[in-house]
Amino acid sequence: MKRRHFVQQGIGAAAFLGLGGFTSSAFNATSKHITILHTNDVHSHIDPFGPNDGRNANQGGVARRAVLIEQIRKENPNTLLLDAGDIFQGTPYFNYYGGELEFKLMSMMKYDASTIGNHDFDNGVDGLYAQLPHANFEFVCANYDFSNTVMDGHVRPYKIFELDGIKIGVFGLGIELQGLVNKFLYKETVYLDPIEITQDMTRILKEEKKCDLVICLSHLGYYYKDSEFKKVSDLSLASQTKNIDLIIGGHTHTFLKKPTVTENLTGNKMLINQVGCYGINLGRIDFYLDANKNKSANGTSIIV
Repeated sequence: MKRRHFVQQGIGAAAFLGLGGFTSSAFNATSKHITILHTNDVHSHIDPFGPNDGRNANQGGVARRAVLIEQIRKENPNTLLLDAGDIFQGTPYFNYYGGELEFKLMSMMKYDASTIGNHDFDNGVDGLYAQLPHANFEFVCANYDFSNTVMDGHVRPYKIFELDGIKIGVFGLGIELQGLVNKFLYKETVYLDPIEITQDMTRILKEEKKCDLVICLSHLGYYYKDSEFKKVSDLSLASQTKNIDLIIGGHTHTFLKKPTVTENLTGNKMLINQVGCYGINLGRIDFYLDANKNKSANGTSIIV
């Protein structure tokens, strides 16, 4: 990747056409504009990569990301900042501070919500719980049952935000921990089927709560080959569910230059995006909703 400072890298197709409410008519002067910013798999990378760090030289860093986020918020105050998990593990900052620094910095950047990745259990469920006082943002994960752990009551299945009269439902999904994380670390955390849970979440958010936008924060991974134990991925989740407008993914460190436009169970268009790892990129999705709540969107991956 070529080095660029705060420059958009690739733009997703503006005005996605489809029966699911994405329509070119949504771009007009009276449209409501919602911006979604997102990260995934930052893995405790606080500092930027150095000038001799190969293809990632002089990229990333929390301070640069914070400036970029603030610039975009000034451009559009109706902005949400989200993370798709694996906040922890990857640099000595985590080894020394145990996640305290990561949560404090995310709070200073005013993240709105995050889901939980497998590496966020690297100090155990107790270690994750111990750092919660430093996080001034919501954790959402609908398919981890924490009932018999110290995390019980501290993780919501979903969170609803309202910006400029637009209701945005955000729910989270985590990857299966068995075989990936030592049982000693996640203890009695129970993994629930993400497809079944998503069907419940989208019904609640779209039909009961009347959300205009539904976003899934997923740490399932973008895609797996059929031979890989038939794991649920973002692509397979999209094809087997409905009423999600955007899946923000993580886990597989997939660098997408622009969001993937795919079809859901009912043949309607939706978006999937993931911005690699280590805070190198910041994802940006701009939704435009007209008076009838028809939606258009464009997306980009911004190199930090």
